[in-house]
Amino acid sequence: MIEAVGLTKRYGDKTAVYNLSFQVRPGAVTGFLGPNGSGKSTTMRMILGLDNPTAGQVTIGGYPYPKLPNAPRQVGALLDAKAVHGGRSARSHLLCLAQLSGIPARRVDEVLGVVGLQEVAKKRSKGFSLGMGQRLGIASALLGDPDTLILDEPVNGLDPEGILWIRNLLKDLASEGRTVFVSSHLMSEMALTAEHLIVIGQGKLIADTSVAEFISRASTGSVKVRTPDAAKLRELLAGPDVTVSSSVEGTLQVQGLTSDRIGTIAAENRITLFELAPHEASLEEAFMELTGDAVEYRAPGQKSAGSAESAETVGSTKPAGSTKPAGGASDDPTTTDVEVNA
Repeated sequence: MIEAVGLTKRYGDKTAVYNLSFQVRPGAVTGFLGPNGSGKSTTMRMILGLDNPTAGQVTIGGYPYPKLPNAPRQVGALLDAKAVHGGRSARSHLLCLAQLSGIPARRVDEVLGVVGLQEVAKKRSKGFSLGMGQRLGIASALLGDPDTLILDEPVNGLDPEGILWIRNLLKDLASEGRTVFVSSHLMSEMALTAEHLIVIGQGKLIADTSVAEFISRASTGSVKVRTPDAAKLRELLAGPDVTVSSSVEGTLQVQGLTSDRIGTIAAENRITLFELAPHEASLEEAFMELTGDAVEYRAPGQKSAGSAESAETVGSTKPAGSTKPAGGASDDPTTTDVEVNA
C-alpha cells in the first residue's frame, strides 16, 4: 500500500504539492488524475524518493522508498520511457537493470515476451517508435515482478491494441493483490481501467473516491425523453420539484423525476416514447467540472468548466482548500524525470 500523509513540496516560493494525504490500496487499479501543473509528477517523484518532501511523508508498505528493503524487487515504476541509452538494445537495457538489482537474466526474456518486444529485443532502442519505447519502459517496471506498480502515462504512444493490452494487464496485476497506481490524461481509458481515483488540482486533494461516485457527483440527474406528444407529457410531468425543458421539438429534458416514474406516467396516459434515457456524466465531463477551477494553464478566452464544488474534496472528510497559496507547479524546473528500476 502507498500512503501519503500531509505531503508538501515547495520549490522556493512555489508550492507544488500542499498537505496531500491519500492511500493507494492493493487489489485495485487506482487512477491519479489532475490538470497539467497539478503536482502529479512531483507527487510520484516523492513516492519514489527522487524528491524529498518539504513536509509530511509518503511510504510504500510502511517504508519510505529509500529505506524499503530490496526496493527494485518490490516497486516497479515508469516515469519517463525515454530514459534509455539509445545505443543499447532492448534486451541489453533490461539486462543491465536486472544485473544492478540482482534479478535473474531469464526474467529479462520473460518481460520482453509480456510486452511483445521479443522480436525486436536485439535492436537498438534509438530506432524504436514511441509505442515501442513505451512498451520497453513498462517492461522495465515489470522486471522485478513487483508488488507495487507506479506508472505515469503508460498508454502514451500505444495503438488501440496496445491500449487494450495495458488495460487488461493492469487489471490482471491488481486482481493478483498488487498495488497499481496509474496517472493518465485519457479520461475515456481511465474510466475503463481504474476502480478508484485520486484527483488533485494545484497541488491539493480534490477527490479520493471510486470512479462511480466521482462521476455521479457531476451528473445532473436529468432524463432525456423523446415523444411525439411532448406538450401533453410536459403538462403531466409538471410539479413543484420538477423541471422540464426543451430545446429540440419532440425532446424533453426532465429533472426531478426518475426514468421509471416518467415511463409509468407515459404508459398510464397512452403516450408513445421513442427514447427514455437517464443522463450520466462521462468521466471527462466529471473531471472538467470538478477540476475547472484548478486549471493553471488556460488558453486566452477559455472559460473555467468548474463549479463551486471543485473547491471541496469529494469522498473525503478533509477540505481541499487552504489558507496557504499553492502554485500548482508539477515539477522543479531544475530537475527531470527519470525511469526508476523495477
